[in-house]
Amino acid sequence: MLYNGADPYPDKETLKLSDLFENPRDLGLHEKLHPLLELEVQVLNINEGRNSEIVNRCRKLAEYSLFMAKVREFKEKYDDLLKAIKEALKYCVEHDILKEYLKKHENEVINMLYTEWNWDTALEVRYEEGFEDGEDKGREEGSKEEKLIIAHNALAEGSTPEFVQKITGLSIDEITKL
Repeated sequence: MLYNGADPYPDKETLKLSDLFENPRDLGLHEKLHPLLELEVQVLNINEGRNSEIVNRCRKLAEYSLFMAKVREFKEKYDDLLKAIKEALKYCVEHDILKEYLKKHENEVINMLYTEWNWDTALEVRYEEGFEDGEDKGREEGSKEEKLIIAHNALAEGSTPEFVQKITGLSIDEITKL
């Protein structure tokens, strides 16, 4: 597996499927037993300047590593991901880095990188919107509870259901149930 993310990552790492389980008992195994079938994957960091002996054996891989480095460089310069991707594409085509591929698949590359890099942002936005929706719902429920209390007190003081409806906005059915 090749790693080209922005977060710090070792040059080489072996990932094991069994490491994803917190407790061997989750698999129905005795604690000292290992899974009967294990999957190990070697991850190589192919970011610029990492694993050069491997990356340089394949020109396309080296060029891809350079392209991704340029995207990050322009992202830092412009603080605009779409502009960074377009500038990196332009730079790489001008400097014969993945030139033919980038010319032929420019839109796909833009869409893929822009969508992938924005996934974390999209998740953050979704979380924030969900939190805000929850707050709104809580306010509505709290407001409804307050209206029911006011309606109950007004009815106890002899107000008519129509008057209670007017001051609380509750339906006649809700007021009648009180």
